[in-house]
Amino acid sequence: MAARTVTSMSPPPMRPICTAMIIDPVFTLNQWFSPNYPLGSFAYSHGMEVAIQDGRVSSAATLENWVRDILEHGTGRSDAILLHAAYRCVDANAAVELDAVARAYSPSAERLMESIQQGDAFCRTTNAIWPVQLPDLCHPVAVGYSAGQLGLPAVLAAGMYMQAFAANLVSCAVRLVPLGQTEGQMVLHRLASVCSSIGAASAKDSLDDLASSAFAAEIASMQHETLHHRIFRT
Repeated sequence: MAARTVTSMSPPPMRPICTAMIIDPVFTLNQWFSPNYPLGSFAYSHGMEVAIQDGRVSSAATLENWVRDILEHGTGRSDAILLHAAYRCVDANAAVELDAVARAYSPSAERLMESIQQGDAFCRTTNAIWPVQLPDLCHPVAVGYSAGQLGLPAVLAAGMYMQAFAANLVSCAVRLVPLGQTEGQMVLHRLASVCSSIGAASAKDSLDDLASSAFAAEIASMQHETLHHRIFRT
C-alpha cells in the first residue's frame, strides 16, 4: 500500500537536502512555532470550548488533565506520528499520499478544517521564506515534510510542535475559563516533558500505530459545530 511505502522504518532513499544557508535549526523551529507565525492558531480551541462551557475544564488541574490526555492519547500523538512520517517522505508525491491518510484520520469536520487551514497557512508562509516547494498539506504533514527538506532535526521538530499545540490549548483556557497567566504557564511547564517524550517516542512509530482514545475531546469537537454561541472556530 502507498501509505506503507512512505513510512517504512528502513533507511529512506537518499534525497536532495536544501544546501542554502540555514540558521541554527532551533531558531528556524522557534520561528515556525511562534504565535507570531501567521497560522491563525489562536482561533481554534480543538473542541475545548465545549468542555469549558460544560464545566469539565474549569481550573488549572482540569486543564492539565484535558490537554495531557489529548497529547498522550489523541491528536497530539497522532500528529507526532504523521510529522515523523512526513519527514521521511522522499518527494512531494509521497507527502501528498501521506496527507490523504492524515485527513482520513480526522475524527470530525472541525478537526479536519483546523488541520487543513493551519497547514495551508504554514505552506504559504514557509514557501515564501525558505527554499522549499510545499504542496497543499495539512499541518503536521506540512511541518514534517518541510523539516525533512531543510534537514532540521526530526525529534526536536516533533517535540516543539507538540509544545506549540499544547501552548495554544492553554492559551484558549487562559482566555475563556479564565485562568491567570501564571497558572497557564505552570500547566505548560508541567506538560513539557510529555511533549518531549512523545516527540521522541513517535519517531519509532509507523502509520499502523495511528490511533486515538481521547474520546471526550473528539466528541467535544463534534458538539462544537452546533454551539449557538462560540468564540473559537473549533
